[in-house]
Amino acid sequence: MSLSEELERYLEPHGYRLIALRRLAGGASQEAWLVRVRDGSQERDLVLRRDMGGALSSSARTRGEEYALLTAAHTANVPVPRVLFEPLTVEGREAFFMEHLEGETIGRRLVRDQAHAQARLLLPAQTMQALVRIHDIPLRSVAFLGTARGPQDLIAALERDLDACNEGHPALELGLRWLRLNAPPLERAAVVHGDYRVGNFMVGPEGLRGVLDWELAHAGDPDEDLGWFCVRAWRFGRDDLPAGGITTRERMLEAYRNAGGHAVTLERLRYWEIFGNVKWGIGALTQASRHLRGEELSIELAVLGRLAAEMELETLRLLAETEGA
Repeated sequence: MSLSEELERYLEPHGYRLIALRRLAGGASQEAWLVRVRDGSQERDLVLRRDMGGALSSSARTRGEEYALLTAAHTANVPVPRVLFEPLTVEGREAFFMEHLEGETIGRRLVRDQAHAQARLLLPAQTMQALVRIHDIPLRSVAFLGTARGPQDLIAALERDLDACNEGHPALELGLRWLRLNAPPLERAAVVHGDYRVGNFMVGPEGLRGVLDWELAHAGDPDEDLGWFCVRAWRFGRDDLPAGGITTRERMLEAYRNAGGHAVTLERLRYWEIFGNVKWGIGALTQASRHLRGEELSIELAVLGRLAAEMELETLRLLAETEGA
């Protein structure tokens, strides 16, 4: 049975008739399909989010868990696409439907294009307000996330992922060693989005419309999300604005506090920024390995492997800065 036939059979009991199906560009970790349906006399677009071959990391969430996370986030007034129906399996892969949000997600456009200049002024406050709401989601409502993982647990998972790539990367190994030796205590536990950055936001002229891509969510230190926001790759060339290419680290932390978040020092932020660069370096290698192992043949995944060198260089730069301070 083809994908379209399976979806037709699934959607019919929900009162929808399938009209068209198109795979959306992007999505190196999960597939996204634009599904046009008819509901009585009206047409509407839905999005089907489905597993690709392999996994983004050893800690990646299932689609059923991502569905539950989006449900909890919506309840907490986080701007997210609303999930629909219930999780399903299509062609042997886990999936779920959600509403389609219009807007822009491409990071380099959001941080550079004049068309998004007004949104850039609004995004620092809006993204931090949404992040505080994420960190306030009751952990009991997403109990499948398990016990909060501190830095040592996360580092162990990264070491396993790097070992699975079966390649030597001394700069990343040095970064992991530094992270182990300098790990801060877990002072508070919260829902951590795990991939909170420009590129995973749906943005319109009025700013933030939705927070996307929850497959790396876990229970842990909320400061991890702030450090990830500052990883160099997510600035898309705007290194003058190190927090996502839209603001400074200091203004980001101020916006987070103003939204009701806890105070975070620049020293603690630096730790998690180094962690984020090491994490993405290993993540890029893991993505390329999915292609090389034949789990998901994709030029995009293969190309991602070269980004590891950029993350290695940034890790060494940050370590030199930190140790020389």
